[in-house]
Amino acid sequence: MATPELRHMLRDDDLNHEEQKQVLELAIKFHKNRFYHQPFAGPQGIAVIFDKPSTRTRSSFSIGVAELGGYPLVIDKSGSQLGRGEPVADTARVLDRMAYGVVWRTFGQDRVEEMAKYSTHPVVNALTDEFHPCQILADFQTIAEHRGGVDNLKNQTIAYLGDAANNMSNSYLLGGAVAGMNVRVAGPYGYLPDPQIVADAEAIASETGGSILVTTDPNEAVAGADCVFTDTWVSMGEEAEYAIRSKPFWDYQVNAELMAKAKDDAIFQHCLPAYRGKEVTAEVIDGPQSVVWDEAGNRLHAQKALLTWLTGKARGDESLLV
Repeated sequence: MATPELRHMLRDDDLNHEEQKQVLELAIKFHKNRFYHQPFAGPQGIAVIFDKPSTRTRSSFSIGVAELGGYPLVIDKSGSQLGRGEPVADTARVLDRMAYGVVWRTFGQDRVEEMAKYSTHPVVNALTDEFHPCQILADFQTIAEHRGGVDNLKNQTIAYLGDAANNMSNSYLLGGAVAGMNVRVAGPYGYLPDPQIVADAEAIASETGGSILVTTDPNEAVAGADCVFTDTWVSMGEEAEYAIRSKPFWDYQVNAELMAKAKDDAIFQHCLPAYRGKEVTAEVIDGPQSVVWDEAGNRLHAQKALLTWLTGKARGDESLLV
């Protein structure tokens, strides 16, 4: 047994290159055998908290925890004291005495960081306004499965287009840098990533052999890319402002013309939900280069791998890491 080490997954660079690779290889094993490990047999409870609506995150974590032998305690904001203003620290102290981990889909990054501060079990960011690390693990698992394995992720060129100031852009920058990828993000002026996130990604890429490009030119981002990503142009809760907010992004729509500038065998991914005819055309998302359904399905396997890996670290159980 190794020395126990409490680890959380709050942002994509909470894993280093070798650790990310380990989690992704474990995810592929879970894809081949959904009951590869059952670290929560008992069943042990995992609190899965939702401050925002969800389909893929709720389904994948609920089913995933159950397949890991555990009990997913799903808590909605409206049904918890968090929704009535209870301090995060108080909720953390209570859950820490009952659950074996916390998964939280919430708003500010400070909330998951506060939860982790008071937790003696792993805390997983299931989405915040700043990062979406679980989605990126599923996306990279998908690339690995279509490109001959995790070792082939290094030096893949990925291009993300659209709102480059959102959580997906931040996570592609950090997660891609950790993987040693060539990461390109393109968005209009006013919707570019936080310079500190870019600086963090560049520092990581300098160690892993990857590269970072931030541009306002969608053609520059996509040229020769191995994988093209996009996301909705309007974040959750801003749908009423779609007509206004979408105006800067039309040049970044992923359509057949733009995909043709990527490699001939380039694949397309979208974290979903997608709005056909807006950030992506139906021709692309429903076409032969699209792997969005593999990507969505891999949320289950990647998150099970992450929970298993974090649990192995927390228990000092090396058998759960492979």
